[in-house]
Amino acid sequence: MEQSPATRASLLVRLRDPRDKEAWGQFVHVYAPVVYGFARKRGLQDADAADLMQEVLRSVAGAANRLEYDPKRGTFRSWLYTVTRNKVYSFLDGQRRRERGSGDSGVQERLEELPADDPEPAEWDREYDRRLFAWAADEVRGEFQDSTWQSFWRTAVDGQSPKQVAADLRTSVGAVYVAKSRVLTRLRQRVQELQEV
Repeated sequence: MEQSPATRASLLVRLRDPRDKEAWGQFVHVYAPVVYGFARKRGLQDADAADLMQEVLRSVAGAANRLEYDPKRGTFRSWLYTVTRNKVYSFLDGQRRRERGSGDSGVQERLEELPADDPEPAEWDREYDRRLFAWAADEVRGEFQDSTWQSFWRTAVDGQSPKQVAADLRTSVGAVYVAKSRVLTRLRQRVQELQEV
């Protein structure tokens, strides 16, 4: 399995400046939904997951001037995963302590739904990859004509056959392949700009 790309070290350096709105915008756009989704999948309600996401982002902001990129110590994304996981578990543990057992079967069912083990970090990486793709797609979408974008999206994302897409768009199958290739190349470039060299 291909390893997820690492967060670009220069972005981490730029996060040290709380006034760098572009760096913080990129960071929040990619990571906030990953943190929020992780919390929701662990059973937090919408408002609690949003609050936890804000708490994690505050932790990152508070630690930003101490963030040093050292590949020997692990990736930033692993650190963020650990911070998020610990905050989720602290929240869930706090809720369990506040709840009083009533003895009914509903309480037992809720307890059985809680995760028993540390969730697989690969899930975290998959969600990051999805968010990174969504971010890059939003960034480059306006660079292409609609037919080019549709050729890419319908074949690469929706899984339609190039022959069907070509017929629907009244173009050649070759043109669909070329359009898909152009968009994929640009997406890779845009993702690479966010990644470590």
